Amino acid sequence: MNNALEIRNIVVNRKAEFEYFILQRYEAGIILKGTEVKSLREGKANFIDSYVQIKNGEVWLIGLHINEFKHGNINNHEPTRTRKLLLNRIEIRKLNSKVIEKGLTLVPLRIYLKGSLVKIEIGIAKGKKNYDKREDIKKKDLKREEQKSDKY
Repeated sequence: MNNALEIRNIVVNRKAEFEYFILQRYEAGIILKGTEVKSLREGKANFIDSYVQIKNGEVWLIGLHINEFKHGNINNHEPTRTRKLLLNRIEIRKLNSKVIEKGLTLVPLRIYLKGSLVKIEIGIAKGKKNYDKREDIKKKDLKREEQKSDKY
């Protein structure tokens, strides 16, 4: 029997890789309501305008939109509520010092299922300049052209 936990992506923030240089990645737990978990299992979430912030020694995910569960009742969750992330105190201190000292930001990268648990991957990121983004687009175009030429 395989003891490795199955990891399945629910939502991936593709724009984060384009907008930022991801310097380091952290895995965090996330506090959710029951209907949020059910909605996430259906893949009904998006990262548009979401970010991670540290307040009073706690890490918060702000602006993540999780659609209301379609089979829910009056106890359904609010789609864009602020959600607490679960990290070690030591990890929070490291993140906080990097954000304050170096002017970096915390970006949500993906939400995934690890076994039966919902986890979120956050990254310490540095913003890209326009010329960096243009270079990424050129690389992507070259790779696409290369794949096209391999087909023929």
